[in-house]
Amino acid sequence: MSELKNDRYLRALLRQPVDVTPVWMMRQAGRYLPEYRATRAEAGDFMSLCKNPELACEVTLQPLRRYELDAAILFSDILTIPDAMGLGLYFETGEGPRFKKLADNKEAIEALPIPDPEQELGYVMDAVRTIRRELKGEVPLIGFSGSPWTLATYMVEGGSSKDFAKTKKMAFAEPQMLHMLLDKLADSVILYLNAQIKAGAQAVQIFDSWGGVLSGPAYEEFSLRYMHKIVDGLIRTYEGKKVPVVLFTKGGGQWLEAIADTGCDALGLDWTTNMHEARQRVGHKVALQGNMDPSMLYAPVPRIEEEVERILGEFGHGEGHVFNLGHGIHQFADPEHAGAFIKAVHAQSAKYHK
Repeated sequence: MSELKNDRYLRALLRQPVDVTPVWMMRQAGRYLPEYRATRAEAGDFMSLCKNPELACEVTLQPLRRYELDAAILFSDILTIPDAMGLGLYFETGEGPRFKKLADNKEAIEALPIPDPEQELGYVMDAVRTIRRELKGEVPLIGFSGSPWTLATYMVEGGSSKDFAKTKKMAFAEPQMLHMLLDKLADSVILYLNAQIKAGAQAVQIFDSWGGVLSGPAYEEFSLRYMHKIVDGLIRTYEGKKVPVVLFTKGGGQWLEAIADTGCDALGLDWTTNMHEARQRVGHKVALQGNMDPSMLYAPVPRIEEEVERILGEFGHGEGHVFNLGHGIHQFADPEHAGAFIKAVHAQSAKYHK
């Protein structure tokens, strides 16, 4: 594998010196780009796009042709693992993900297999290998997975949820059943992410999209414990290079110290957490990623530039900041505004790295 031409993203995650603050966007390959919509139409539907390594590579690279991003992120979905466990993932237009079968009772959970990442999830590994080859060492490739708690909510509820009533009922009425599911998911994620690393992912991120719906004690028991297990089980150095691990709990700002204690390299922050306070609390231990509100991209460009400056100033001088949105870019964001955001991060951050 060739040496990276631009490694500032990996350096920032390891709190090493960089020339400017690196930037990428969650969901940077996605519906806000007309070229993505065209490729998705060519694929036929979302899952066909995910399962075609050449097209998954194409959409991964599309934002890098437009913007000077500091990382590519594998194009896939967090729900590939439950799909590979046999639950039958499909997408309803306007409704989001759905499963044909649920994991909402003891028998169903006991029957779930732990997928072999090179077999049932081989299409993801093929996509990683294809993307890594086509990147030609320009920027690093990020692999990812959903967190066990987040995956479990979809598997128990059967899809998206507003109140997570079935999953929380299981957590509090039959916790041993939920722990059995979370344990299987953690084992599956370890295998899945390690296979991505062996296939070419140079950093990995765990998306805990729904950890923030839990109380503090429940978060520790049902979400953080299993992310900690995953961090402990991951390959942290591969082919002589460190493989940084990022944990991102949306709504998790009150638990930063506990998340940092897992031994991960970086924490993702959503826009509700103050960057300066986060750095004071955990910045000596981990890098921080974030955290502009994705809705800010609807603002006029001067307002976006002002917000970039505010967040850079909140983090302040020194290393260990990867600029990102506080969640995925919105479907209706203007691609020109996304470009202005990325340029502003690079232009305005140099002074913080002297």
